[in-house]
Amino acid sequence: MRFMVIVKATKDSEAGIPPDAEMLEAMGKFNEELVKAGVMLAGEGLQASSKGARVRFLGDERTVIDGPFAETKELIAGFWLWQVRSKEEAIEWVKRCPAPFRTECEIEIRQVYEIEDFGPDVPKETLEREERLRAQLTNQK
Repeated sequence: MRFMVIVKATKDSEAGIPPDAEMLEAMGKFNEELVKAGVMLAGEGLQASSKGARVRFLGDERTVIDGPFAETKELIAGFWLWQVRSKEEAIEWVKRCPAPFRTECEIEIRQVYEIEDFGPDVPKETLEREERLRAQLTNQK
């Protein structure tokens, strides 16, 4: 099972205040543990929403909204993509994580859809396309 592990933003992360050297070291060690355990597939920190944009869809219309975005508790400061056996295993890994910020923060865990999750009605062509795309992604690494 794959899980997206989402580090929620704080006022400091949105203000562009980077983690200190101690936090970078602690997170680096945690990431090493994840890699050695074969759990981590990807992971990155994200810059403040002031450097980002959103695209709102309404039918054929596309509206670009430049950051910053107001509600920090709904913003993402970073993420991991993990391969684990269960949600419970993902939770146990998150509990071992160093607190990403010096203030109260939250990490969200969300399971990633696999093509099989869409049931037996997925067209054969769609399954084949998914397999080709996954193979291409693997070959790009």
